[in-house]
This record gives sequence, C-alpha cells and structure tokens, in this order.
Amino acid sequence: MRKLKIIEHISLDGVISPGGPGEYGDDYAHGGWTAPYRSPAGAAGVAEAQGTGFDLLLGRRTYDLWAGFWPKVKGGPFADGLNAARKYVATHRPESLGWGPVGDLGTDVMAGVRRVKSTDGLLDQGLVDEVVLAVYPVLLGRGKRFFSDSVDPRELALVSTQAMPSGIILNTYKAVGPLKTG
Repeated sequence: MRKLKIIEHISLDGVISPGGPGEYGDDYAHGGWTAPYRSPAGAAGVAEAQGTGFDLLLGRRTYDLWAGFWPKVKGGPFADGLNAARKYVATHRPESLGWGPVGDLGTDVMAGVRRVKSTDGLLDQGLVDEVVLAVYPVLLGRGKRFFSDSVDPRELALVSTQAMPSGIILNTYKAVGPLKTG
C-alpha cells in the first residue's frame, strides 16, 4: 500500500494559509508571510521531504492555484516533480481539470483517498502515514488552521528535525495511532 504524506507550511500558532500574496483572494492581511523566510536551504529541505516519483492529493482551490503557476516553471527537482506527479483532486468539476496527469477522487472523497492509497489515514480518518511541517518563526493570530477542533486525538512520533538558517524548522512525524493518556 502506498504512503500518504502531508507537507505543510505552518506558523507557530498553527496558521497554514495563505502563504503567498493574493492566494485565495486578497482578503487575508498577512498574505505572503512565508516569503521573507524562503531560502535555498529551505527549498532543498522541502524537495528532499517531497522525494521523487510521487502523486499529489489536492483540494480544488490548491489545484487551481498551483495549476496557474507550476506548469510555467521549468527545471529543478521541485517544479519537475510537481509537474510530473499525478494529481488526485477533490472536486465536483472533474471535466475542468487541465493540469495533468490528473484524476478526480469522485463524490466520496474518503473512499477516493482509500482507493488511491490502496493502488500500489487523511489525518482525522487515520489515512496519513507521515506529516512534514515546515514551522515558521511567526505568530499570525488569525487564518486557516491545519489542525481543527474536529480532529480525533492522535499520536505522532518525531522522525527527524532540521533547522534552516532562516529560522524555519522542518519536522517530520510518522503516524503512530490513537492518543495514549495517563
């Protein structure tokens, strides 16, 4: 069974987007908060975490945002990997997916993810095998959060950590199972 890995850029207080100016509209006051911390070392660390020969699991908003940018970027392991990857997209409009190779997850997204994963769990469904967090040294206060109040308590084990000169900490965790207490 193939592995499902989440790679996310996150502030110290758990905010994940929008990282770039104008992402998802201009209504977020702190758009572009990741830009001052980007560095060649950070890009290399994320590319290493990404690996090679992978597929992508994307929501429709992220797919549309990336489809407007990444196909125009030529060269380099990060861009080449994203452009070559099969993109599995959670969408109600699969006929409008132009950046490929691409496929939709169907109307039942969890069943679609299980189907994709079994061809060779998401976090609150127990489908995620590994979580990679690029933690930025900022507090944003408001914004879209990676961890919601509806996520079931889970235990993750730290696999590796790498500090970047810009202050980003790249942490890799593997899923262990339900939270143990006591």
